[in-house]
Amino acid sequence: MEAVHECAVKIRSLPSHPMRPLIPLLAVLSLLPLFTHAADPDFPLVPAQECHPRTGLPNFFKKATTPGAQIKIGYFGGSITAQNGWRPKTLAYFQKTYPEAKFSEINAAIGGTGSDLGVFRLKQDVLDQKPDMMFVEFATNDGGASPEQIFRCMEGIVRQTWKALPECDICFVYTLIETAAPALFDGKFQRSASAMEKIADHYGIPTIHMGMEVAKLAKEGKLLWKSKLPKTDEEKKAVGDKFVFAPDSVHPHPETGHELYLQAIIRSLDPIKAASQAPVAHPLPAPFIATNFENAKLVPLTQETVTLSPGMVLLDPHSDDFGKRWANRMTTLHKGSKPGETMTFKFKGTRAAIYDIVGPDCGQVIVTLDNQPAKIVPRFDAYCTYARLGNFVIGADLPDEVHTVKIEIHPDQPDKAAILAKNKNVIDKPERFDGTAFYPGAIMLVGEMVK
Repeated sequence: MEAVHECAVKIRSLPSHPMRPLIPLLAVLSLLPLFTHAADPDFPLVPAQECHPRTGLPNFFKKATTPGAQIKIGYFGGSITAQNGWRPKTLAYFQKTYPEAKFSEINAAIGGTGSDLGVFRLKQDVLDQKPDMMFVEFATNDGGASPEQIFRCMEGIVRQTWKALPECDICFVYTLIETAAPALFDGKFQRSASAMEKIADHYGIPTIHMGMEVAKLAKEGKLLWKSKLPKTDEEKKAVGDKFVFAPDSVHPHPETGHELYLQAIIRSLDPIKAASQAPVAHPLPAPFIATNFENAKLVPLTQETVTLSPGMVLLDPHSDDFGKRWANRMTTLHKGSKPGETMTFKFKGTRAAIYDIVGPDCGQVIVTLDNQPAKIVPRFDAYCTYARLGNFVIGADLPDEVHTVKIEIHPDQPDKAAILAKNKNVIDKPERFDGTAFYPGAIMLVGEMVK
């Protein structure tokens, strides 16, 4: 994943289309970041506490009690937030609790993604819609990221938000999966949440760990991490009096696990409200880490930003069905089909990546950064039975100077049957998988474009 700074090119693929069944694939893909880094045994885990109110949510509570107020809540996270779970449940709770205001949501959740993509898409997916308050949920998908990378991304999210919308309140929320539970059993937050607490402390941001009750039940032997909800008498007998958390130990059942998440938030609102003082424009203190990604951005692919060979065509969301499908995430999605088609650009900065689509007809690209040896980057993997969001890093931790990038479609198709077999997938219709397509949608940049 992107948190591996040392690699010049790193691959990441993200399931995303909201109309497709999420759980079976996201159960696997949302865990991909968890296995990309060795644990840092020296990073101190913080004591577990369900809620740290800090300076509260002063602007949110003031507006919630104002008759006729229109309140937008941004839900920024991964697949657990994308579910029909704690997100709509909390929105309904707010509307019921504060009936004189009108609440709406900004659903900015993409399965399988962490703060390393979130910090780049924040403006487009959340801030441009001007939220009044934002929940940030990336602890699970940041489970394998280094603490330094979490600092960079989470601080970048905070600083971008308060530079653009200083009155927007922020709350970090942490979810729990089975593999992260041992730390909570020992009374400590998991490593990703512990790192996020450092940023929350620095900026006075309230945090809620929604998994404390989950861990308590699990430690007491009263919880099943992975089971379908019992329906028949035989199934109910097999489960007994145990609480069924999730079908996959990750994505809670809306009827059970997500109810625990909702109740954790409800319990936390009173102390957060008590800590909230007068409404305030949030100040920006000196950064916690100087290399934070407050200047991260998504750069659309236009004539002003990139040079595209003639065969790299814009999939106009107004006239192209495939382009329309992704218009809420990529406004300038392009497609290149033939080997040798190219995309080139220059930038001054320290990091660049490509936000794209991967799928059955994709192939691989040749990436050249400055005068470094070219890299071959696959845009097809074992999950490519349908199209989904992806991204790959071109360069990270670069000198802050002008860099030149060339991306070219490789002439050879990868062995797609062999790749799919790794995940027990097969080629159903050969014509769907025939191709070397490349679908770039935007540049993920820390820096500025240069012509």
